[in-house]
Amino acid sequence: MPERAGPRLDPTPIFELYRGSYATALLAAAVCHFDLFRVLGDAPLPFDSLCQRIGLAPRAAVVLVVAIRAMGLIEADAENRLALTDLAREHLVPGGEFDVSGYVAQAADSPVVLDMVERLRTNRPAAAKPDEGLGFIYRDGIESAMDQESAARRLTLALAGRAKNVAPVLAERIPMGTSRLLLDVGGGTGIYSVACLKRYPQLRAIVWDRPQVLKVARQFAEQYGVLDRIEFLPGDMFADPFPAGCDVILLSNVLHDWDVPQCRALIGRCADALSTGGRLLIHDVYLADSMDGPLSVALYSAALFSVTEGRAYSAAEYRTWLGEAGLETGEVIPTLIHCGVLPGSKG
Repeated sequence: MPERAGPRLDPTPIFELYRGSYATALLAAAVCHFDLFRVLGDAPLPFDSLCQRIGLAPRAAVVLVVAIRAMGLIEADAENRLALTDLAREHLVPGGEFDVSGYVAQAADSPVVLDMVERLRTNRPAAAKPDEGLGFIYRDGIESAMDQESAARRLTLALAGRAKNVAPVLAERIPMGTSRLLLDVGGGTGIYSVACLKRYPQLRAIVWDRPQVLKVARQFAEQYGVLDRIEFLPGDMFADPFPAGCDVILLSNVLHDWDVPQCRALIGRCADALSTGGRLLIHDVYLADSMDGPLSVALYSAALFSVTEGRAYSAAEYRTWLGEAGLETGEVIPTLIHCGVLPGSKG
């Protein structure tokens, strides 16, 4: 892992290009399958009413609506109802003189659009592969790819490239000079722990994840020369006891895999495990508190929605859950590739 704080060139544009297909999928789904612009063309609607009219659960509707808002096609009116922008009213209401929805409809039956429509309608992620179960979900009664060695290795290594770029930046921007023990919950490759260990020689770390995932993490720790200061703890972060004595707990790109009840529960468990003065670090992407973008994060939210039980959340949502858990929040500290760290401190 490089000693400098991150890569020489920012890879964010590559990630934006990779996620760009979700813009086509969401726009075509809204136009052709959920009739969103006809519905809002009749009258502005509160979010809950819109969910009912287009037949979507709230999580699915948030993914769709935030993206369409980020595209500049829906806005909130003075009464906080969802309404069409002038651009959408002129060009996407069926039957209008300058309606272009027929052009968008050329993609209506493409596999990527139909898959997105299925995900939105069912409010369920897709399986990683037919014989692997759900990719990032593990709980009783659900087969998870993360519990199968070959699938867990493939999925874990797929995320390593992003982590190698972002982790040194996190370690440089989040001071841990007085911290002694870092708990990396759902730590995957362990690359974030590795970066922190390399920067802070007094620090020890515990990476907590599924047993098959930890096989990959151990290899990275050995490769980067920190094996003597890192522990690998197999277990279930929702059910098993938290290790004692951790003064920093890191949730890096974990909460976005889960729906609101699971996020609140996990934040609560982390807060309970911290000693006075300890910190919970939420490292993730953040939607705007106004829930109207940015488009890059809204498209990533659609990607998350497609393969997990979660989505992207706003800092305001996280602050609410941190406050409920008795933690005081600071400001989001940017890292890289649309991510940032929101700290919560236990007074």
